[in-house]
Parts: sequence; C-alpha cells; structure tokens
Amino acid sequence: MSGEGQKTVRLTIPEEEYMRSGHVACQGCGAALAMRYALKALGKRTIVSIPACCWAVIPGVWPSRNLAVPLLNTAFETTGASIAGIRAGLDAKGIKDVTVMGWAGDGGTADIGIQALSGMLERRDNVLYVMYDNEAYMNTGIQRSSSTPEGAWTTTTPVGKLHHWEATPKKNMMEIVIAHEPAYAATASIGYPEDMIRKFQKARDIIGPRFIQVFAPCPTGWKMDPGKAVEIAKMAVTSHVFPLYEYENGVYKISMKPKKTPVREYMRLQGRFRHLPDDFLDEVERKVDIAWERLLRKEEFSRELAAMEEGGGGGGG
Repeated sequence: MSGEGQKTVRLTIPEEEYMRSGHVACQGCGAALAMRYALKALGKRTIVSIPACCWAVIPGVWPSRNLAVPLLNTAFETTGASIAGIRAGLDAKGIKDVTVMGWAGDGGTADIGIQALSGMLERRDNVLYVMYDNEAYMNTGIQRSSSTPEGAWTTTTPVGKLHHWEATPKKNMMEIVIAHEPAYAATASIGYPEDMIRKFQKARDIIGPRFIQVFAPCPTGWKMDPGKAVEIAKMAVTSHVFPLYEYENGVYKISMKPKKTPVREYMRLQGRFRHLPDDFLDEVERKVDIAWERLLRKEEFSRELAAMEEGGGGGGG
C-alpha cells in the first residue's frame, strides 16, 4: 500500500500456494513446512519425484494428493535416477522451463539413495536434488540413519542398561556432494524461510546438478513439543549445529554468522537427547565449535583461491 498515512509492506515470501491443505503429516512436521516453502520458491512449473519416505505418505492416498504440481512416486533408492530420467524426457520434448526436483529424506539420500545421487552428480544432470533432513528413518519407525547425530535416541539405538545411544557422528552429506563439484549446493532451515526461498530460487535458475539439504525437525521422532519446531530449527543454526551456507564455483559462502548460543540449550528441548550426561554435552559443544571453525576457514581459503584464479595468479616463465 502507498499514500499519505499508509505504510508500504514488502512481502518477502511468495503468496502463491502449491501445497494444498489436507496433508497427513504429524503436528509440527518440519518436512511439511519445507515442501511448502520449496514450492513457493520454485513455482508451478515444477515436477517432483518422491521415494519411500514420510513425504510418500504426507500427500494423501491416491487418487488424492495435496500438491498442485505433478508428482511421481519412486523406489527408495532411485531418486537421483528418477529425476535424471524425467529431465531426459522433458529435454527430448524440447521442454526446458520445468524444474525437476527430487525430494528425499536423509535415509533415502545418505544411505539407500547415495549411489543414484552420486551418479546424478557425476553425469551433470540438470536437476535439483533436495534432502529434507529429519535425522532418522521417521516414516518406518524412527530407526537411525547415517544422518542421525551422535548421542541421539532412536528405536534402533535405544537407551538402557543393555543398550547404548547412537555412537557414530552424523554423515556430512554436503561435503560428499561438494566432492562431486556440483553446479550449486546449499543448506537451508525451515527456521529461516527467507534464506531458504532465496536458495531455492537461485537453484531453480542454475543449469546443472544442484543439491539442497533442508533441516526439518520431526517432533515425533525427536520427542519434542510440536509447537517448537521452528524455534528448534533456528536454534540448530544459532548453535552452529547446522550452519547455513552455499557452495558455488568452488567457493564456500556462509549465509549466516549468528552470535553463538549453547548447543545444550538446543539439545535439552528434545527428548531424544535427554539421557546424555554433562560431559558428553561438553564434548558435543567442542566438536561443533571445531566444525564451525573449519567451515570459516574453508570460506576464507576458497575465496582467496578464487580471487587468485580470476587474477591469473598461476605464474609464468
């Protein structure tokens, strides 16, 4: 609005909705909110391929679905191959203005689907692969995945006298993808929708293989208050547990450098970490700080290297 006595309001999130009401996600589902933001960014000229995961159930039972864009359900391990095939079919028909997006969970990406993802990246397929990260196999009963953080309770890493919680660190999927030299890779969080939408819009307009890892809390699997999903998603970023950054043309760019908040404040809101002793939490904090410092150095070094390359700093005889 404009005029005397009126204030102009600038909308930062697109108004259009391509995710209808009526989905069957749990209360506070981060994955549901992630899809809503992603489609707002990409628009109606989008085709989505979804393997076995929570989002294979969330749209509803055939013939109903809550997405206003074409949807293909595929096998657990085949997301990378599926979207590559869709892209090839569109190219054969001369259709270039459609974004092909694979939408898979962390289990279907970091574990079962990593072979097809790697092949997609290696072939340089012109598609967008999204890993919505809720840090376990939530749809099938909260089993651990290789994206489950160290210390977390799951049904396959239970806590008790005869059992121990998850003992291995979370797999760094961004670095695995970056090793393939993608056209674009980024992390995003439902706690920061403007940043997320900007990255999806950027990815939409880039040619080549793109990858986005979206932090999407699962209240059911994380044993948390459904009303705190967005708050916890923000805390993951401010505690440096889940940094927001991009990788493009060999350069790292950190999207946010927030004032550090304690990791234990983030973890204590989730029942899956309730059993952890103070010394374990201290060690988690130390590891998070080391990883953050490593990311800062990668950003600095990659920028310096890119500047040298642009300046022709190779030397001569």
